[in-house]
Amino acid sequence: MVGIDDVARAAGVSTATVSRALSGRGPVSTATRDRVRTAAERLGYVVSAAASSLATGRARAVGVVVPFLDRWFFSTVLAGISDALVRRGYDITLYSVSADPGERRRVFDDHLRRRRIDAVITIALELDAEESASLRGLGVPIVAIAGPNPLLTTLTVDDLAVGRLATSHLLDLGHRRLTHIGADAATDAGSTVPGLRRRGFEEVLAEAGVTGARFEPADFTIEGGSAAAARALSAPDAPTALFAASDEMAIGAILAARERGLRVPEDVSIIGVDGHELGRWFGLTTIDQFARGQGDRAAEAVLAELDGAEPAPGRGTLPFELVDRGSTAPPPA
Repeated sequence: MVGIDDVARAAGVSTATVSRALSGRGPVSTATRDRVRTAAERLGYVVSAAASSLATGRARAVGVVVPFLDRWFFSTVLAGISDALVRRGYDITLYSVSADPGERRRVFDDHLRRRRIDAVITIALELDAEESASLRGLGVPIVAIAGPNPLLTTLTVDDLAVGRLATSHLLDLGHRRLTHIGADAATDAGSTVPGLRRRGFEEVLAEAGVTGARFEPADFTIEGGSAAAARALSAPDAPTALFAASDEMAIGAILAARERGLRVPEDVSIIGVDGHELGRWFGLTTIDQFARGQGDRAAEAVLAELDGAEPAPGRGTLPFELVDRGSTAPPPA
């Protein structure tokens, strides 16, 4: 069996240098790191996870907690996290939580404590005080993507500004009959991602003196967006523009419009949020929030803390931008 000594001899360096080069920790020149990795690949050397854990006191695993696994946004953020962690030799331990209180308690109070993990990343989770305390009690770096929590290092898009930008775009085109597809005001708190996007929509309309806007609740799926758009477009005074709080709902809205024989954007304008890869094929105008980059940023943040950086509780703002692909235009005359 090939050992670290064999790699060191083949690369002409010390075993300590091999360890630093393959772990991604410690000062090693790019040329030396490449030489060590080439030697390790040629010899078929694989770092022993158990030995590495004993030597460093780390499991080289990061726990990632998500509310959904079958939604594009979450899977894309996960891909960004995975890419960044794999580059540094870390594995992902994935935990999916629902709204069920019993299931959430098992994850936060049992599963996360049972498994050896070096850090935790949460994605768009609303954490109550007990759950936040349980996470902090793990004594490991914690980074949250979205989900307002002043006690945790949180990376988030300004979703209020996202809602404002999408709505301003439609108003600038001349639309005054608008419908928002997304948050249900009766169930979504104003601090949630859907709630903030709805608030941005409401604020801009109020500032412009536009009244009579409508709201259609949906579940952030293509099917839900289609159903919500069908309800809006069948109204006697149908909107000339739809702002969907996710690209999947916006794609559903485009399909619903087509089913009614409406042209997008000649008869109805539609804008979404996310930067979904399918948006290009539907010609969807969107607010791109660079989901994969969010995962990469979160992974780099926890790795930095593992390398000794001080945690930074509070919000770190992530980028977003309007991408006009042609699904919005001035309202019909």
